[in-house]
Amino acid sequence: METPKLSLRAALIPVLILILLLSYNITVFGDDALAGSNQFMLLIAGAIAALIGYRNKISYKFMLQKITENLGSVTSPILILLFVGALAGTWLLSGIIPAMIYYGLQIANPVFFLPTCVLTCTLISLATGSSWSTSATVGIALVGIGKALGLPAGMVAGAVISGAYFGDKLSPLSDTTNFAPAMAGSELFTHIRYMLYTTLPTIIITLLAFVVLGFGFTTNGEIDVVAYKSAIAEKFNINFWLFIVPLGVILMIIKKTQPLIALFVGTISAAIFALIFQPTLLVELAGGQTFNFKVAYQSILNAITTETNVETSNQLMNELFSSGGMKGMLGTIWLIICAMVFGGVMDAIGALEAISNAFLKWAKSTFQLIAGTVASCLTVNLSASDQYLAIVVPGKMFARAFKDRKLAPENLSRTLEDSGTVTSVLVPWNTCGAYQSVVLGVSVADYFIYAIFNWLSPLMTLIFAYFNIKIRALVKA
Repeated sequence: METPKLSLRAALIPVLILILLLSYNITVFGDDALAGSNQFMLLIAGAIAALIGYRNKISYKFMLQKITENLGSVTSPILILLFVGALAGTWLLSGIIPAMIYYGLQIANPVFFLPTCVLTCTLISLATGSSWSTSATVGIALVGIGKALGLPAGMVAGAVISGAYFGDKLSPLSDTTNFAPAMAGSELFTHIRYMLYTTLPTIIITLLAFVVLGFGFTTNGEIDVVAYKSAIAEKFNINFWLFIVPLGVILMIIKKTQPLIALFVGTISAAIFALIFQPTLLVELAGGQTFNFKVAYQSILNAITTETNVETSNQLMNELFSSGGMKGMLGTIWLIICAMVFGGVMDAIGALEAISNAFLKWAKSTFQLIAGTVASCLTVNLSASDQYLAIVVPGKMFARAFKDRKLAPENLSRTLEDSGTVTSVLVPWNTCGAYQSVVLGVSVADYFIYAIFNWLSPLMTLIFAYFNIKIRALVKA
């Protein structure tokens, strides 16, 4: 079916209504908006787009066909998300994530406290895939330690957030790291490798900046991590053998193994390591008396599919040692499905083409295209107040524009992460900004300038685009 031409004004109506609905929704539900109400707003916006299409003689069958095609395109990302949940569960159960935290805490040094904060939070968020969990656990402790050392709370919070979002942004366990390539049509590990070009220079500059800032203050205290290490050691058998699994997964990523295969192998390997190194914990979680097949089976399957909560003597560690397994990924998958419905209808009625064509007329260069995407991500973060939507809306709007410009989809997915994911925490009324300021006890205004990695990331993307550095062309299969 040949889609009739749609005016730009009509094409923008569903987008503008969606932003208004999401903005109000956030004010009503706050952080709970992701529990389902935001997803329904996407469906409402899709219904409005469908009405516009109906008036423009677009059949229901054709719109449903486009939705089906859209949903089919995210089959692999959805499966990857499920395996990411499984991987997170078994990596916790086997002691891999606790080992990363245990050894990461030991690099703390009062002389270089600020860069140490960045590195520690980087390791933990890489291991867990969550900037929120990192801030709510080790981040809180580091801010408290920083205060005891006489450092401004905003400065320490900025270091914590910089490290937490760097790790979150690159971790295959992170939902946004999976979400961005799903929206752009890229592939997970290709997306991660491509992000390194802009992300590594940004974190290096961030670390150097915190080294310089750290020399401006004298600290007299010692960083006491004994309580955290003791809490970990009382439940987990910590040793360097546990790193064989993540190193193996990293090697598979380097060798360009298919993501589902790498994640599956990482999950099964971690389950085996749980049997070898954590038999006592398996018994405890299953509520058994002795270690046997049934106990091991129950604990491992729960970790993979539903949830695992390891109780220690330290409340902060308890919050970190919690995983939702595959079940924990269902909220993000729900959001992807609803976003695909909205995007499918928008595509069917010709709205995406109209927006793309209008944008391409303005964007005479690759730099303008990427700059426009950055601006769109920032606008959605400011208006819709949610980092996921700052990926969804620009991702669906500009995927066609990048393709028409003969640019590989990883250019778009990287831009979405550099400007959508990491800047959300810089907006006080955004869910991320509100969460981090409450958890860390520091206002966004106080840590804004010190969240160097977060505001430098979109600037780095623009620099790379302006000088045409590592801008990959689309290669036909």
